[in-house]
Amino acid sequence: MSFTNKVVLITGGSSGIGAKTAILFAKEGANVAIVGRNVAKLAKVEEEINQIGNKPLVIVADVSKDDEAITIVKKTVEAFGKLDILVNNAGIMRHCEIFDASFLQVYDEIMNTNMRPVVIITSQAVPYIRETKGNIINISSVAGIDVIQPGFISYQASKAALTHFTKALAVELGPYGVRANIVSPGPVKTDIFVSAGMGNLEKELENTTVLNRLSDPEEVADIIAYLASDKAKSVTGSNYVIDNGFLIK
Repeated sequence: MSFTNKVVLITGGSSGIGAKTAILFAKEGANVAIVGRNVAKLAKVEEEINQIGNKPLVIVADVSKDDEAITIVKKTVEAFGKLDILVNNAGIMRHCEIFDASFLQVYDEIMNTNMRPVVIITSQAVPYIRETKGNIINISSVAGIDVIQPGFISYQASKAALTHFTKALAVELGPYGVRANIVSPGPVKTDIFVSAGMGNLEKELENTTVLNRLSDPEEVADIIAYLASDKAKSVTGSNYVIDNGFLIK
């Protein structure tokens, strides 16, 4: 797959799936804009991209803040002149049961990171992606398909909302030649659980999949790149699951 002369914007690009996706697109010739909050992690991704591809645009922003999220697309288009592919990947996970005193606070935190920024950034991006007949890929989760376990109501709701938002988006944008798809990973080797204060759960999570393994973020990046490519030109409104059999165990 070649993405030469394509412009790709990736939120949550400082680590995990987002970072590996940015690196893959850069290897395939794309101009990449990466968005994240952690300056040090962004710098590491930038350094790696510099060694393999075009110099990336690094945007330090907290997508949960409306005033920062709304500037991201503008900065990308100002730097590269257009936008072909949007990958909404930024997201957080928190454990909080519904009877906890902090439930509503945690719910707002999750929705304001996992869902609201996607709406803001996508609405800003659509006019440019319509011009290029590009596409949008939103990173959801198997948690948006089936109930995983107690304590993750807000996370699951945010991912289910993201999945349905994407399908509706595909319907609205299809007449303009714009595709929108979803990738729903199961457990992946990233720092999302550590960031959520839950520690390193890799060994425990391996036992929750049929194949007794977790996905590497590079594997998810491969699916994202496929969906963004012309090889998937007939694919829109689809939800690609990569979970090592998590949902069927």
